[in-house]
Amino acid sequence: MSDDALEQLSGTPEDSGPERMITVTGMYKDWFLDYASYVILERAVPAIEDGFKPVQRRIMHALKELDDGRYNKVANVVGHSMQYHPHGDASIADAMVQMGQKELLIDTQGNWGNILTGDSAAASRYIEARLSKFALEVVFSPKVTEWQLSYDGRRKEPINLPVKFPMLLAQGAEGIAVGLSTKILPHNFIELIDASIAHLNNKPFTLVPDFPTGGLIDVENYNYGLRGGRIRVRAKIDILDKGTLVVREIPFGTNTSTLIESILKANEKGKIRVKKIEDNTAANVEILIHLPPGISPDKTIDALYAFTSCEQSIAPLSCIIEDNKPIFIDVNTILKRSTERTVELLKQELEIRLHELEEQWHFASLERIFIEKRIYRDIEDQETWDGVINAIRLGLNPHIKHLKRELTIDDIEKLTEIKIKRISKFDLDKAAALIEALEEDIAEVKNHLEHLVPYAVNYFKALKKKFGAGRERKSEIKVFDAIEATKVVIRNLKLYMNREEGFIGTGLKKDEYVAECSDIDDVIVFLQDGTMMVTKVDAKVFVGKEIIYAGVFKKNDQRMVYNMIYKLPKSGPSYIKRFNVTAVTRDKAYSLVGDAQGVSVLHFSANPNGEAEVVTVLLRQSGSIKKLKWDVDFSEVLIKGRASKGNLVTKYPIKRIEFKSSGRSTLKPRSIWFDEVTGRLNTDDRGKHLGYFKPNDLLLIGTTEGTVKTVVPDLSLQIPESTVLIEKWIPQKPISVIYFDAERERYFIKRFLIEQEHKEEIVISESKGSELLLMVSDYRPSLTLEFVKPRGKEELPPQLVDVADFISIKGIKALGNQLTTQKIKQIHLHEPLPFTISEEVEEKIQSSESEDTTDTNDGSLLLF
Repeated sequence: MSDDALEQLSGTPEDSGPERMITVTGMYKDWFLDYASYVILERAVPAIEDGFKPVQRRIMHALKELDDGRYNKVANVVGHSMQYHPHGDASIADAMVQMGQKELLIDTQGNWGNILTGDSAAASRYIEARLSKFALEVVFSPKVTEWQLSYDGRRKEPINLPVKFPMLLAQGAEGIAVGLSTKILPHNFIELIDASIAHLNNKPFTLVPDFPTGGLIDVENYNYGLRGGRIRVRAKIDILDKGTLVVREIPFGTNTSTLIESILKANEKGKIRVKKIEDNTAANVEILIHLPPGISPDKTIDALYAFTSCEQSIAPLSCIIEDNKPIFIDVNTILKRSTERTVELLKQELEIRLHELEEQWHFASLERIFIEKRIYRDIEDQETWDGVINAIRLGLNPHIKHLKRELTIDDIEKLTEIKIKRISKFDLDKAAALIEALEEDIAEVKNHLEHLVPYAVNYFKALKKKFGAGRERKSEIKVFDAIEATKVVIRNLKLYMNREEGFIGTGLKKDEYVAECSDIDDVIVFLQDGTMMVTKVDAKVFVGKEIIYAGVFKKNDQRMVYNMIYKLPKSGPSYIKRFNVTAVTRDKAYSLVGDAQGVSVLHFSANPNGEAEVVTVLLRQSGSIKKLKWDVDFSEVLIKGRASKGNLVTKYPIKRIEFKSSGRSTLKPRSIWFDEVTGRLNTDDRGKHLGYFKPNDLLLIGTTEGTVKTVVPDLSLQIPESTVLIEKWIPQKPISVIYFDAERERYFIKRFLIEQEHKEEIVISESKGSELLLMVSDYRPSLTLEFVKPRGKEELPPQLVDVADFISIKGIKALGNQLTTQKIKQIHLHEPLPFTISEEVEEKIQSSESEDTTDTNDGSLLLF
């Protein structure tokens, strides 16, 4: 608060009195605006010119002033920075630790904390720092730096540092000011350099964040770092074995401690099920998550992403200071401005260098003339200083026509300072060589100025070559599939219902058991009067009396089909219908029979895969009715919407309906695709088509580790990145494998059939160093082996192999036949050969591939 403001507020003895009225509203308004402006400009938001906040800039300036190549105590640097920064030492020390942990500008020594574990740094008196070589090269250039007085007017500090690199994007920035905030995410060092070069060459470029903690990132909605953008970050989780998961990289903004805490909380709430967690993090992250028996690792990974800090959503907000005003600009624009500023700074440095070289050349030329022409002898007879100056000027005039600027008194005075010793030992050849070297340097600098963009490109390339090693991208860019929490949550609650009273919930433990559920599930309920409702799982909820069915509701599940027969009131007709329920409003009662009142449901069934049962209808004896009993097959009824009336069963009163037999699914087999980008199965026609799957069909997966297994094609399945074979499993179709046995130092080939469903098998040698070369599922694979040329011998010819002729089908654990002892360079796989199979096998395959097409040739089935 200023002295004037204090005086206004308090008044003075002379004008104090009951008649004086003081209005402070306006003063508070002005003070708050001043405070807000100060926080925005001087504390929280970085400047676009150098990418630093004021405290960071002052730390760098202090480090430069203290720099002598040796480490300095951080406490000493903090104290030195306080000469320029009008705040406490704690804020300076915290800012310095954050800069040091980014390992870009500050070379650290001692315990600076750990961004992976969240451990804090040691006290500033125990740790040391100095400027990194990168900082010394790109951050400082005193000759092009603009200076200002420090806050107390005792020292000079830089207004902005002449940073010749997109530092703001490399480090990132986060700050909360008054009325606005900024969150600029860090980007990859090498990619920033490549983008700067691309901009200089007028080529397009793309920037996405890269985090020091690694992890997986989905940047589809990054929006160039502007408001409204959002990126998703996930931990990198691998399946170590069927009972253990391992977290190897963590999301940005978390650490191992907070991550483990979030997993334990999710476990306590029953969202996931974990047996034990081990934190083995040291230089790299390693968190072992042990699962109880019977828990799916794939489903647990999805649950970790859905319910813990293993997935984070980050909203960037790119706000910077330009011309003393906060502005919002995208990261591409920031890079372009930074690159253009780098070019301008390089130009200024070249111009200063050119001026210095020209001055050196000018004086070297004058010195040579002064000594070579013995002009120094002309001043022997002069008695005054003016006489000396005039004598030298007159002596130089005949010889300075080639100079690039006029002779000045300062030039002459400088000549008079040449010592006699230098004159006596003056070497004309060395002087000429010096002038010639200066002329070459001048020509080189001028060439750089004339070709400034190529010079800047070479500057960035030199930075990349010198400092780029070890700064490769850490975060892996992927496209994430949306994870539905209700599909991956552990169902640790039991749902009960009281049919007569109309209550449903997890607290009705003395009543009828319905199903397992979780606290985030919805329940669908059907009543005897032909109405239905969807409600949230709770301890006890009234939904309506006479419940005929209740179950866990899956939104948008089009494979769940409800079969129903109902009759209208009194002796009205009866109708049959089949329908889906895909989306509803929670806690709203829906009528399944239109506007009819007094309806009674005679038969109801819920079928998860569209099954259609057969029932027997029995009529009451009435009048001249001849047929009192007949069968109704639900497979003959079309599936329609829940509001449809249905088809007429009979207009006569029904005595009862009896269940006769279960039916098969009337739904088409699911067309399943594999998206290699996300590593997920889908039904949205994305990626590779795997085939049409019936309820009992399985998926075959083979990996580079030499494992094969058959699994249920669940859309939540995590497909390993090492997958080399993925397709619909046909039990009669053999799998062919070529592998190198490290123990025997031989190549082997084998053919086998899957012997046990749902079991993972290793089909290559388990000796260390063994390697899978090929895995293919064809009836008659054909391939060519290309060999490595033996040292000192002729190159071996390629070997053509008909796998079916080379080896017969054996057991899955068989070693196989030796293929070759020569070192294989490459395997070329050809189109499979035609294969004729028996009618019995053909019938089995056709029954499992009812949606697939086959080619025929002369009455025989040809499979490829």
